[in-house]
Amino acid sequence: MLVSRTRGGQAWGVLTDQERAILAFEANWWTHHGEKDALVLEHFGLPPDRYAAVLADLVDRPDALDHDPLVVRRLRRLRERNRRARSDGSSRSQERA
Repeated sequence: MLVSRTRGGQAWGVLTDQERAILAFEANWWTHHGEKDALVLEHFGLPPDRYAAVLADLVDRPDALDHDPLVVRRLRRLRERNRRARSDGSSRSQERA
């Protein structure tokens, strides 16, 4: 029996088939032919902005980390690097003004 738990009001403990497929896709999407946005729409039927939101929520979940720690940790590092780059860029543009 699969048990779903909550942490901070968010259910976790059981990944859906789609969530597992998203993590698998993120593990090697660049090996497919085509642009990522088109591949996401083709494989998951999600527009890129919705897919990004689903992925962002997914990488914060402990069950996703349990399922595929390498992919989830890589995605978390990438997200943090992008946040820092945006933060650094915005402070630099303010310094120039």
